Amino acid sequence: MFPEYRDLITQIKGHDHHFTRLFDKHNALDQEIKNKEAHIEPGTQLEIERLKKEKLAIKDQIYQHLKQVSANA
Repeated sequence: MFPEYRDLITQIKGHDHHFTRLFDKHNALDQEIKNKEAHIEPGTQLEIERLKKEKLAIKDQIYQHLKQVSANA
């Protein structure tokens, strides 16, 4: 995710609690979606779509946060 910000992500992950929480939530949702799509966990198509929308919203927040931190650096 966001290869152009890889170094910045490494720098702020663990130091910026808001960013770390967003990043971890995104990864958890990604895994949950994969598990439901692979039928490892139960889930309806509607639930999977809802999770994907939530994951995308968090990804947008992560991107905005990265842009802000990058601009202030």
